Amino acid sequence: MCRSASTWPHAFATEKMRAANISEALLPTLSRQDIRDLFPGPEHFLRRKATWKLFHKEQEVQQAASPNQENGSNGRGLATVQVNPCVSETPRPSNPTPPQPDVQEILDPPRTCSYPTLSMLFILTVMDELRCILDRSNPDFISDLKTSWESFYGKAQFYGVFKKLLGPSTTQDKVTRSIAMMKALPEMFPSPVAPPKNLGHASEAMVHILEPTENPNTYLQRRPVFSPVLIICDSSCMLAIGSTPVITFPKENIDKAVLYLLAYYYTFHLTYPKCIATLLSVLQSEVQQDAIHDSYATSSYKKALSEWKKFIGE
Repeated sequence: MCRSASTWPHAFATEKMRAANISEALLPTLSRQDIRDLFPGPEHFLRRKATWKLFHKEQEVQQAASPNQENGSNGRGLATVQVNPCVSETPRPSNPTPPQPDVQEILDPPRTCSYPTLSMLFILTVMDELRCILDRSNPDFISDLKTSWESFYGKAQFYGVFKKLLGPSTTQDKVTRSIAMMKALPEMFPSPVAPPKNLGHASEAMVHILEPTENPNTYLQRRPVFSPVLIICDSSCMLAIGSTPVITFPKENIDKAVLYLLAYYYTFHLTYPKCIATLLSVLQSEVQQDAIHDSYATSSYKKALSEWKKFIGE
């Protein structure tokens, strides 16, 4: 397990609740303002949304199904204000048709208790934000994205072997294969800009394997680039942005980690690090199906994409 557990998101939430003398039993009684006071600041935006959704989802479904709200009235003959769900911090009213997907259906995160963990809800929230940005009218967006990544991943395994960056994967388990893939991807689709000297390999801009004696907090503080990064421990993974831990998830879900990373780039409008910009641009156009505008299509991106298309026969 990783050291300095206090740096992990769920530990932070527990510490804040303990300091405020709030037990989990009291969370359903908190108003939006209470939750904002408990977790202030933009860095806890997703935590506030996830906490509210956790305990008020059923109530919002009932409100969304109310006849008065369906015809635009608040029950007193007054028109209600329509809020854009993709930009408002207020939790989105759930539409009963089609129903909101269960947390377990969002990239299959495991359910370990009667309520999903906060980290699972952060994943749910950020993937829903990505859907709003890219294809809000598609209820199957997450499923389509997962299928797109699996297709790309399968072809990239052969591409990595072709480029002598990956070995045969027949004897490797899912975790080992996924880590090898993430380390090889920046070389499959190389950027012309070298990574910072104290970063090391370009793959360190997106994934880092924590040594047994390494402190994750110290590593994040010293990291020279501000970008989403996956930190891998013995039995779990943590995703951080800059020096701030955001979510944790079981190591078994590591095959979906690249999708999580891409989602946070979009949700927080982050710039691609130059040393992996070509790779992330290829993933944007080939996995997320979000075309690169001509003004942003660099020569390295065009070359990498051309070589990839030639290899897969497109």
